[in-house]
Amino acid sequence: MPVLRQIAQLGHPVLRTPAEAVAFPLSAEVRALIDDMLATMREADGVGIAAPQVYESLQIFLVAPRPNPRYPDAVEEPPIVVVNPEIVERSDELVKGWEGCLSIPSLRGEVPRHRRIVARYRDAEGAVVVREFEDFVARIFQHEDDHLRGLVFLDRLESPRDLVAEREYRRRLAPG
Repeated sequence: MPVLRQIAQLGHPVLRTPAEAVAFPLSAEVRALIDDMLATMREADGVGIAAPQVYESLQIFLVAPRPNPRYPDAVEEPPIVVVNPEIVERSDELVKGWEGCLSIPSLRGEVPRHRRIVARYRDAEGAVVVREFEDFVARIFQHEDDHLRGLVFLDRLESPRDLVAEREYRRRLAPG
């Protein structure tokens, strides 16, 4: 039975520490961690979560876009388990888009990200996956990958003017 984990908040050192590579085959503890991360992310209405966000400094994250109150226009795709990732190709085209973070719940920022990436990683079974991601899903992947390197979306802002309070962001989304 998955456990809802506490989410590390900005300022905790685990969010600024590069994560450790994960050994295969995955242990029962790491498999349980992945289940816990999925449950925690869903409970918090996230579209991705990285192990450091639940106080585990391991190179694991989930990419799980789906419409929810935080991202009402998100596409829906099955969750992807990403272990020991490497972004091997990035498009030249950068696109600014709004991002939030479960570890920074009160702020949203308009962050430039590569529109398209190609990533190599291992799945939960240990298979090597090479996959292309575009647009919102590429944005999630890059955001979560940053967490494994001790970065948060605030580090990617072009200007502090690209930052808004979560309440103001939601007001802007409201119809009418």
